[in-house]
Amino acid sequence: MNAPKYLRHRFQRTRVDRSTDADDTIDLRAALMSAEGEAAALRRRFERTAPPTDDAGRLAHAEARAEAAEAELAALRGEHVRAERDARLRELQLERYADDLCAVFKEERMRGRELGRHYAQTVRALANALEKRDAYTGKHAERVTAYGLRIARSVGLRIDAVPQLEFGFLLHDVGKVAVPDSVLYKPGRLDDAEFALMARHPVAGDEILRHLDFLDDARLTVRNHHERWDGTGYPDRLAGEAIPLAARVFAVADALDALTTNRPYRAAASWESAREEILRSSGTHFDPAVVAGFERIAIDELIQIQEHAA
Repeated sequence: MNAPKYLRHRFQRTRVDRSTDADDTIDLRAALMSAEGEAAALRRRFERTAPPTDDAGRLAHAEARAEAAEAELAALRGEHVRAERDARLRELQLERYADDLCAVFKEERMRGRELGRHYAQTVRALANALEKRDAYTGKHAERVTAYGLRIARSVGLRIDAVPQLEFGFLLHDVGKVAVPDSVLYKPGRLDDAEFALMARHPVAGDEILRHLDFLDDARLTVRNHHERWDGTGYPDRLAGEAIPLAARVFAVADALDALTTNRPYRAAASWESAREEILRSSGTHFDPAVVAGFERIAIDELIQIQEHAA
């Protein structure tokens, strides 16, 4: 097989051109020799692979091709087996990883529940301590919490979705520890100066709880449970839905308990009168939607809640 014509032409033209450097001539000659060598190699390969013309040769050639195909198939099968083995190993690793995650999740959930129980015990202990200081309201925190949780369910608030709801209800008056005894225990109505001191207890309670991360949501009730729907409440004069829903629910529960228990300055109202008073304050003091939820609760059920908390 001859060298490519363009290389021969270039080589011959280079020999005629006296101005070409000797190095270029050597390079071209080497390129020509390399091309001729490649051509010879291709010719030998073609002669080896070309099918023979006689029957025996064709049979031998076919057998060789069959053996090559079987060898290639065996190689592919080996790769497939290795791929399946690797896939199974990865699957087992993933299963072990999933089992480990499941075990860790269960352990953390158990720890979370245990921690939640400790939190609840701590909050109830604190609420009981507050009750003992303000004894005339006896069991007020427990009753108002029970009323509040029942009203919350009536307005569609999922109790399990707001675990701190109960904590906020129980600790709503924690700020009263900052109120002087002379004001807290006064048997009659408060004058303006005394009321100003009493009105600071929501802010004081918020400050007391601000370093307890697990009570962040509960603080919303503690600070805002004296806000009014019409914006005339305290301490921040929030109005309407700017007041957190938990605080709006608690306001109705707190009023219900205040109306239906004896106080030093007045006797308890009847349940019917208490309900009518709350209904009259819908849209001014209370959220109308919360009042509607409260109205759906039977008085007999509210009486049972009061008796159970007594």
